[in-house]
Amino acid sequence: MTCVVVIRSVWEDSHVHLVKGLLVAATLAAGATVAQAQSLSLEGGGAASLTGIVPQTYAQFAAEEGISLQVVLGQTLTRSALKLAAGRIDMAVVPPPAFGAMSRGVGPYADQGDQAKAMAENVRALFGFPGGTLHAITWADSGVEDWGDLAGKRVYIGPPAGAASGQIQGMITAASGGLAAGNDYEGVRAPWGAAQQSFQDGQFDVYVALAAVGSQALNELSLQREIRILGVPDEVLSTDAWTEALTKGALVKTQIPAGTYSGNVTGDTDLTTAATSMMMAVHKDMDDDTAYALTKAYWENLESMMNANALMRTIDIDNRFGGTNAPLHPGAVRYYEEAGIEIPANLMP
Repeated sequence: MTCVVVIRSVWEDSHVHLVKGLLVAATLAAGATVAQAQSLSLEGGGAASLTGIVPQTYAQFAAEEGISLQVVLGQTLTRSALKLAAGRIDMAVVPPPAFGAMSRGVGPYADQGDQAKAMAENVRALFGFPGGTLHAITWADSGVEDWGDLAGKRVYIGPPAGAASGQIQGMITAASGGLAAGNDYEGVRAPWGAAQQSFQDGQFDVYVALAAVGSQALNELSLQREIRILGVPDEVLSTDAWTEALTKGALVKTQIPAGTYSGNVTGDTDLTTAATSMMMAVHKDMDDDTAYALTKAYWENLESMMNANALMRTIDIDNRFGGTNAPLHPGAVRYYEEAGIEIPANLMP
């Protein structure tokens, strides 16, 4: 079987269907076995984050179930969620906060209002996985040694659109004891792709990156000079503020293991931070057998995927629904029930 992966940043919608047609044609031309495979479109995030790594790796194993995934990376996932709900694509990596906003017709979906709320009824989840780990990074000689030192500083808090900015701000507020963007520090918004270079150019003091643990791009930062990655103190982890930050932001507690990054002056100890949660989502009209096969392909091959790509090793194989807030597809429910896996009541379709 064959999977097709396309990495692109921003293309006009008018080109999407043409590209899909060309990909299908090329795949069919590859051989009779591929011609018999079911072909589905799947949109993911950045190629260097788990929002891109998971779909790309997963596609190889979905092919073994007779499903050829046409994976398109580099997408704005709030937009992908809307395209999925409208039936314009078959699958998408969906941030739970984005689905929550769509269900209420607010945030990036405010212009669609009631239409967005109605479309959210079309979204079904297969499984959850971490999208990326929040790394609060500053230069070792910047004078920022703990979260309270962010007061009065310029802090990168994510792109102008999407859910990440609220997640980052929530973590900072909890970890610092109440600091808020706009009042206590200057929150700088910019596209993910430009953020690291802007940090290196001195445009902000603290760079909160969203990346897989062990990212080579982050490792390269210390080639310029030593860095400091801030961990959340133990005394914060038991507070209501930390619990609220995780709950509201659909975040999960995670760790950056000691020794992960060279040139990190706090790298001699495990650092607690937060990771975003993502859902692999499909349209409600997907047939049950396909949803079942897709769910099976992920969970029964996850250990192999983690062994093949070290950046996936932060995935908790026992946390199947972390952050998931869309109802499960009936086909996924069948897989979990057959596997004897308890399903939270709020996720039942």
